[in-house]
Amino acid sequence: MAGTSLLALIDDIVTVLDDVAAMTKVAAKKTAGVLGDDLALNAEQVSGVRAKREIPVVWAVAKGSFINKLILVPAALLISVTLPWLILPLLMIGGAYLCYEGFEKVYHHIMHAKEEKEADQALVQAFHNPKQDMVAFEQKKIKGAIRTDFILSAEIIVIALGTVANQPFSKQAMVVASIALFMTVAVYGLVAVIVKLDDAGLHLLRTQGETAWVKVKKAIGSGLLSFAPFLMRSLSIIGTAAMFMVGGGILVHGVPFFTKQEQQIEHWVETIPAVGDIFAWFIPTLYNAVFGILAGGVVLLMVTLVIKAKSSFMGAKS
Repeated sequence: MAGTSLLALIDDIVTVLDDVAAMTKVAAKKTAGVLGDDLALNAEQVSGVRAKREIPVVWAVAKGSFINKLILVPAALLISVTLPWLILPLLMIGGAYLCYEGFEKVYHHIMHAKEEKEADQALVQAFHNPKQDMVAFEQKKIKGAIRTDFILSAEIIVIALGTVANQPFSKQAMVVASIALFMTVAVYGLVAVIVKLDDAGLHLLRTQGETAWVKVKKAIGSGLLSFAPFLMRSLSIIGTAAMFMVGGGILVHGVPFFTKQEQQIEHWVETIPAVGDIFAWFIPTLYNAVFGILAGGVVLLMVTLVIKAKSSFMGAKS
């Protein structure tokens, strides 16, 4: 009898873990867009420090990220228990913020390309300036990266919570905690690899000798040195595109009218002879991305108008 009860308990535990694994997989897909942006932003944030200090800086930011999660996960679960109706509005706000952040990034890059170039040059000059306080420089980098992580972590956790909002609290807790832990390890593990790619390439390029194997090492090193900046640029572009797709998708699926429109367009495309099924496959992604771009532009316009109105009011008051 006791053995049967134990087997039943084990079976229940396995079933719950299977459910949690399946829901975690769904939540991971939903948060993948933010992961790409989180990865790109953190890799950019910790770049510029001296080579031997890159890993310690990444580790310091990772520890700050864990602390962020320790604050955000319980807060999100508390909202789920006490104010469950607030999850959807928070999710919509997170989606709108993703669209805004993506659009603002593209707009700033187009409109302020010269300023960005000057900022990069100033960073290089500061790096080579012997009078530069590198400890203070590192601390500034770390604090900035942790602040960025807090915002992106909040988005990830809210999105993950939104995917399991109708599940029992125990499953919500396990899924959200799993996503928080996985995202932190994945992001900062990959950031550590990315920031050391150029150092690995330089090490291989400096290999002494004239053997065939040495030549292969030097070729790999040269390839890594060329690939590292390309990877950084690619991550930034992919992360921005993902922000529009994920943020737009959250907004679309949060408003039944837009969800219905998306389905109608998809069904219409399916009726196109020969190519309908192929095109219909990526229509939802395209629809979400376009909607995300438009939503990001609207939010940026609203934010700009509010800032201008506030400045005008403060100027008139003074």
